[in-house]
Amino acid sequence: MRRTLITLTVIFFSQTTIAQQPEQDNRPHLVMGKVVDGDTIPHVYLPDVNVLAKFHFKNKRQHARYTRLVHNVKKALPYARIASQKLLAINNHMASLKTDREREAYLKIAEKQLFKEFETPLKKLTYTQGRILIKLIDRETGDTSFDLIKEYKGGFSAFFWQSIARVFGSNLKSEYDAEGDDKTIEFIITQIDNGLL
Repeated sequence: MRRTLITLTVIFFSQTTIAQQPEQDNRPHLVMGKVVDGDTIPHVYLPDVNVLAKFHFKNKRQHARYTRLVHNVKKALPYARIASQKLLAINNHMASLKTDREREAYLKIAEKQLFKEFETPLKKLTYTQGRILIKLIDRETGDTSFDLIKEYKGGFSAFFWQSIARVFGSNLKSEYDAEGDDKTIEFIITQIDNGLL
């Protein structure tokens, strides 16, 4: 009787342990191999892992400033990434067009679509978020906002919009400096990309 009880207890606990284990994928997986001293060793490439040092604040004021910067970057970053994607799509389509007249007509249509889609949300950005957006566009596209306007709309339009930006305290020629002035923004973007913010 005692032996039966022990056997039932062992079976019960082994069943619950088996039930708690996740199902294993029994499908074969192809893995690269590397031969070392006549022995084949599986060689698996793992994705890169970004290791970030913890951010230390000197006081509450610095922490509050950082929190505001996180909020502003979260507002501006999606627009910069959308701008990069749209710019790539526009460039790809323009490369397929044969004449300058077709390119100009396409640019007018693309400009109207962009204004229709983004004019209202971009007006809701604060001045600080707008300045951050200008820098993030440089980060995402590799060109300053001034250079992009000059390339697509001409030098006069770039000068005009630069003048307007300067009136509001911004600069379309602002470049993104991940190792210098914008180091904190780069830290925040890395955390956002890693799902930590």
